[in-house]
Amino acid sequence: MSAPPMLSRVAQACWLVEPGCAEWRQEALPTPGDHEVLVRTLHSGISRGTEVLVFRGHVPASEHQRMRAPFQAGDFPAPVKYGYNSVGIVEQGPAELLGQAVFCLYPHQTRYVVPADAVHLLPANLPPARAVLAANLETAVNALWDASPRVGDRIAVVGGGTVGLLVAWLAGQLPGSVVEVVDTNPARRGLAEQLGVSFASPESAMPEADLVVHASGRPEGLTTALRLAAFEATVLEMSWFGEQAVSVPLGGAFHARRLTLKSSQVGQVATEQRGRWTYRRRMALALSLLGDPRLDALITDASPFAELPSVLAQLAAGANDHTLCHRIDYF
Repeated sequence: MSAPPMLSRVAQACWLVEPGCAEWRQEALPTPGDHEVLVRTLHSGISRGTEVLVFRGHVPASEHQRMRAPFQAGDFPAPVKYGYNSVGIVEQGPAELLGQAVFCLYPHQTRYVVPADAVHLLPANLPPARAVLAANLETAVNALWDASPRVGDRIAVVGGGTVGLLVAWLAGQLPGSVVEVVDTNPARRGLAEQLGVSFASPESAMPEADLVVHASGRPEGLTTALRLAAFEATVLEMSWFGEQAVSVPLGGAFHARRLTLKSSQVGQVATEQRGRWTYRRRMALALSLLGDPRLDALITDASPFAELPSVLAQLAAGANDHTLCHRIDYF
């Protein structure tokens, strides 16, 4: 164990002090133990869907425990320190990690101390600035495990946000597959095509999809997903609506087409993989897949860490509709 001299033992962390209001707070850092690391943050990423719901205070009381992030401090609705996309440099810890770039499921904070097995080394071909997509890509991997697409499937992904585009990008690499991103925002067309898949509006989307993944976060998106599904197809629901009640159109052709509506959530490894895959192995896979430089296009915005509270407020207010992944830079 070795450490550079004069390391700061005080960090700044972003706390939601009440729904709709975040601020930076100072926190004293503990001295790392023999099996711990001190990480200096380079970047963190805002998970726009979940973090906006947390910021608004819309986590249902029934989900307060299940929705806890790995290193969350405080409790929902507030005050709470929340987040899970952090990339940094190990400043103190075991020799094999010292000075290495790592990913950690940690909230927005300038420095932090965690167990050494909580950090994941970045592959040599993965720039730290792109690694903030790791948790989103892990979610996309788990979704496709849940969905079990097949060679040659026609796949519709309803919702061209960060996770939806990552699902489409992964699915598009399946031999013979035809993948279409469906979104109401025509600006998503260029991003979809850059990732090697097609794009359509809800009105022009291809019908009779063998698999439909819904990731729009909007009830009307789920209606579109059900409409596009072919006979005995699966509609995989990835959107999490928090406290919002959602009307699902289960009349019409839903029963006659014998559709399956299935949920997917990254908190558990997909059923078919669970006996062989650990969380750590799944994250290592996600990091290994991030080497494609085309994925940089999903990081549409970047701000210095001092602006994070105001960025969260703007996203929650819907002010930045163009935003996919918003990266926070700590230097």
